[in-house]
Amino acid sequence: MAAHFGRRLRKGAANTAVAAAAVAALAASQAPDVTTDGAGRQTPSSGAPSPDAPAEDSATGNSPYYTDLPPLNSPNPSPSSGATATPGVTGEAAAGIPATVLDAYKKAEATLREKKPGCNLPWQLLAAIGKVESGQARGGRVSADGTTIGRILGPQLNGVGFANISDTDDGAYDGDAAYDRAVGPMQFIPSTWAWAGRDGNGDGKKDPNNIYDAALAAGHYLCRFGWDLSTDSDLRSAILSYNNSTEYLNTVLSWLEYYRKGTHEVPDGTGQLPSDRSDDSAGAGPSPTPPATGKPPATHKPKPSTPPSGGGSQTPTKPPTTPPTTPPTTPPTTPPPTTRPTPTDTVHHLEDAGTGKLTAMAGDVFDERISTRAETKSGEGVGKVRVRFTIVGTTDATFPGGETVATMVTSDAGVAVAPPLQAGEKTGSFTVRATVVGRSIPGLGYTATVTARAADKLVRTSDTALTCVAGGEFAEQVQVKATYKGAAADGVAATATLIKSADDPAVNDKGPYFKDADGKAVRTLTGLKTGADGLLTLPKLYADDTAGTFLLRLTTTGGAALTVELTVTAPEPSPSPSTSESAPAGA
Repeated sequence: MAAHFGRRLRKGAANTAVAAAAVAALAASQAPDVTTDGAGRQTPSSGAPSPDAPAEDSATGNSPYYTDLPPLNSPNPSPSSGATATPGVTGEAAAGIPATVLDAYKKAEATLREKKPGCNLPWQLLAAIGKVESGQARGGRVSADGTTIGRILGPQLNGVGFANISDTDDGAYDGDAAYDRAVGPMQFIPSTWAWAGRDGNGDGKKDPNNIYDAALAAGHYLCRFGWDLSTDSDLRSAILSYNNSTEYLNTVLSWLEYYRKGTHEVPDGTGQLPSDRSDDSAGAGPSPTPPATGKPPATHKPKPSTPPSGGGSQTPTKPPTTPPTTPPTTPPTTPPPTTRPTPTDTVHHLEDAGTGKLTAMAGDVFDERISTRAETKSGEGVGKVRVRFTIVGTTDATFPGGETVATMVTSDAGVAVAPPLQAGEKTGSFTVRATVVGRSIPGLGYTATVTARAADKLVRTSDTALTCVAGGEFAEQVQVKATYKGAAADGVAATATLIKSADDPAVNDKGPYFKDADGKAVRTLTGLKTGADGLLTLPKLYADDTAGTFLLRLTTTGGAALTVELTVTAPEPSPSPSTSESAPAGA
C-alpha cells in the first residue's frame, strides 16, 4: 500500500537473528552492488520501484502479508517434529510445501524456462512469495485441480490503513463491488489479474483462486521488463514490484534462501501455517470469503480493563446511583475534511497526441510510438495520470520484455508515450487500447499493422558463370543475398522459376531443372526463405539434352527480383576413325 504500515517488532531474538543471517547470506552471495541499511537490510537498487509508486501498479496492491521468518537451521539435515510432522518425510516442518502447490510452482518454472529463458525464474522464488502471501494457499487447502477450498481474500483496500483502490471488476474476482481486495494464493488484485492472469492448468480459464493459474501468472509478472532474476538488482526490482515494501523484500529473500537449501513435499492441507502479519494482526491474514461489501471486519476486540498494578487490594469505586443533573454538552459538529481531487479525477477524455501510422515488418520494432493525451473537459492536458496501453486482437506483437500491457505516466503536458511495439511473426492488424487507470471513461484505440518480411534487393554472392553440358549437372549452386534498406533481410519468402524469356515469365518446359524429393524434374520452387544473414542457397540444378541460354528468375516478398543466366552447351562430338586407319593394306 502507498502508506504501508511498518512491520511490528518481532518477538524474541531468534527471529531477528534469522532475518539478519538470511539477508547477510544473500548479500554475500550476490552482486557487489548490494548495499545494506543501518539494520543490515538490503537497500533496493535504483532500478527498483519508487517508494511513491501507486499501489495499483503492484501485483497485490501492497496488501498485508505474513512476516514469519524461516528457522535458523538448514532444512536439510533435521527430521520434522511436532504435530505437523509427516511420517516418512524428513526435514524441518517449515520447509514442507503441499504437494499440489509445489507442483504448480515447478510447472510454472518449466513454462517460463521455455517462454522467457532469459528470466531465469527459480521456482523457489514463487514458493517464497506464496509463503509470504498466503502461507502456501493456507497450508495447501486446494482441490485436485489446484483451486483453493474457499476464496483467499485480503482486506478491503478502502484507504483505511491500506491503499485506496475502488472496485475494478464489479466484484467478479473478490466478491466486493465497492473496493478491490487481493485474491487467491498469490494475492493478485483484480486490476492486475485482468492483464496478468494466465491459464496454468489448461482448463481454458484464468482463475486467480487456482494455484496453477496464479503461480504461472506470478512467474510472468516477475519476468516482465526483460528482468534477469539471476542478477541481484533485477531480483530485488521484481520482488518490490510485487509488493513495494523493503520489509516485504527482506522477508521474501529470507524464504528464498531457506527454500534453496532444501524442501520436501507434504500432503495437501498439512502445510505449516504462518501467524504474524504486517498489518499487526497476529493470526490474521487472507481469509476465506469475507463479506462482499461494507466495512472490513474488526480484527481486535477491545481489551477488558485491568486493576491498577501495585501491592495490596483495591476497592472498586461504585458508580453513582443517580444520573448527573446537568446534561452533557453536545460537541460541536465539524464538517468532514475537504478532499482535493487527484489529477486522475479531472481527466474527462483521452485524445491522440499525434501518433503516426503504425506499421512494421514482421520481427521488427515499430518506428512509431503511440502517444496519448489525457485532457480535462475543456481540453487542458493533465499530468501525473497513469495511462495503460493494452495490446488486443490476434497478434503476437508485444511491448519490451514480451509484455502485452504497459502503464505509463503522463507528462506535465498530459502526454503518455507507450513503449516501443515489437512486431511478431503473425501478419495483419491488431489494436492497442489506451485507458486511464482508476477512471471509467472511454478508452482510445490505435490500429497497428504487421506486414510480411520483405526484401528490396537481391544479388548473387558469386560472379562465376553458371554453365553445364547438356544431360549433366551444374557444378555451382545458385546463392543470393536479400537486403532491405541495406540491411540483411532474414526470413523473407522467395520463389525461384525457370522462365521462357525475359519477356515471357511463363515456366519453361525445357532446359535446366531442379529435382523434387522423388527425383522428378521441377522448374518452380516455392516456400523458400532467406536465412538469418539474408542468404538463400538454391538446390542443385540439372540440364536436360537441350542446349542454349536459359533464365532463372528469383522474386521475394517486397518486390525484389533477380534474373540469373544459365548456359547449357552441347556435348563434344565423338571422334570418327581416320581413312588411313580404316583402309585395307595394299589397296
